[in-house]
Amino acid sequence: MTGVRATAAAASTAPMEGALSRLKEIVGPAGILEEPEEMEPFRVGFGGAFRGEAALVLRPASTAQVAQVVATCAQARIPMVPQGGNTGLAGGAQPDDSGRAVIIALDRMRRVRAVDGANDTLTVEAGVTLAEVQQAAQAVDRLFPLSLASEGSCRIGGNLATNAGGTQVLRYGTMRALTLGIEAVLPDGRVFDALRGLRKDTAGYDMKQVFIGSEGTLGIITAAVLRLFPRPRVVETAMAGIADAAAAIRLLGLARARLGEGLSAFELMRAPSLDFAVAAVPGLSSPFAGRHAWYLLIEASGQAEGDGLRQALDGMLEAGLEEGLVEDAVVAASGEQRRRLWGLREAQAEAQKHAGRGVKHDISVPVSAIPDFIARADTALQRAFPGILPFAFGHVGDGNLHYNPIVPRDWSEATRAARQGEINRIVHDVVAALGGSISAEHGLGQLRVAEAEHYKSAVELDLMWALKSALDPHGLMNPGKVLRAQP
Repeated sequence: MTGVRATAAAASTAPMEGALSRLKEIVGPAGILEEPEEMEPFRVGFGGAFRGEAALVLRPASTAQVAQVVATCAQARIPMVPQGGNTGLAGGAQPDDSGRAVIIALDRMRRVRAVDGANDTLTVEAGVTLAEVQQAAQAVDRLFPLSLASEGSCRIGGNLATNAGGTQVLRYGTMRALTLGIEAVLPDGRVFDALRGLRKDTAGYDMKQVFIGSEGTLGIITAAVLRLFPRPRVVETAMAGIADAAAAIRLLGLARARLGEGLSAFELMRAPSLDFAVAAVPGLSSPFAGRHAWYLLIEASGQAEGDGLRQALDGMLEAGLEEGLVEDAVVAASGEQRRRLWGLREAQAEAQKHAGRGVKHDISVPVSAIPDFIARADTALQRAFPGILPFAFGHVGDGNLHYNPIVPRDWSEATRAARQGEINRIVHDVVAALGGSISAEHGLGQLRVAEAEHYKSAVELDLMWALKSALDPHGLMNPGKVLRAQP
């Protein structure tokens, strides 16, 4: 009986082994990682929170190779996990523990295919880093405005797959707004080529939007046509101390009225967020003599040289002081002072580590509902877990907050993990009541799949499953992300 089972097992693995051999041939020796120590950085997510097993890591160097890889995997029913810079926070780029999947890393697809200064577009492959995209735009005196803390290592394919946002969504929008065309390999290996640099196109469905934000579950984005913008000649940056979130929303209205489209960033930080940033990162300091309950980092930019923008920013802050919205304010007088102010915002990840164990939430609500969200979430958490420390910062100009309460110091990591679901439910219930989203810019990945099922309507889930089933009927493309893995 044992011999029969062994023979059957060998027969069942033969197609898999044959497919793996074919995959190796497609990408060549330079595109294969199969030793455990080589694959480890690809199997483990950023921060180590997610880890999976893989049969191979494949690093195709062209769209044609990606298409051949996907077609081979589809025929052999091998699950595929696309990966960019592996900087995501929701486990969207890690396989499961079965070891059957292959990771398809796009880090070798690094070409800038075209630059069109007259059309203000840049066509790049998915493996180009965000910093390299920014540099390519600067080389033609243009701006690509997406800005993230991980821009030196995150890749544009991952930015597209998660519909990345960042600090300038207020003015320029998310990746959906920054993308005119894409190229993607479908789950059966066919190539969808829509690399069109058009701003107006009403010829049917806008299919590129299906892939942007899909986290690799509907296909693998291999290239994109990105929008470029005039490079700002003048940038003015200020920080204001304010009493509460309601003042921030009122000041945002004042800033929009005074600065118009020049307003490019409006970042909110709670006092503990700034305090812990100063404590955690050497060289950082508060620009204020006194302490305020909340802080706003405000930036405006434009093309017109001179002091007009500075005067408009000063006038807005003076009006805020007169109306009681601003308690104190500083305006950067140099590039170094500007970098110091932004340093406080960019140090928030380190600040959280310094503060203690936390539970992270990447939520969005209507901008007008931000004060209500904070008040209701704070109250509900304090009632349920006395001693929990509110810790919040984010892009208040577009309604996205990173609401990451720090649990009591006497909680062990096991306690934090055990109570995380309760904390999530309290926070996300408030988000849902205010018409918000439980994921604003980090994606669902595998982290928030169950939460999305809980909060999305049956109709919305049916539509998502219909799309997934139509494009990926065998559930091979990044299974278990966005939607549950098919049994």
